[in-house]
Amino acid sequence: MSDKNDKSEKAGSGWSGKAALAGAAIGSAAIAAALLYASRRKERAEKSKPSPNDAPETD
Repeated sequence: MSDKNDKSEKAGSGWSGKAALAGAAIGSAAIAAALLYASRRKERAEKSKPSPNDAPETD
């Protein structure tokens, strides 16, 4: 292999490097959105649960 090919592979400044960077950004944004969605859904579920103090008393 020549030195020219080695430098271009290490630099990552071609289309593949930019695509990998964009993919990583999109992936991390998707993970962040999923975590926010899950936490909000959990909060709503906890709010809708009746608390033990509000339970009706029975004989």
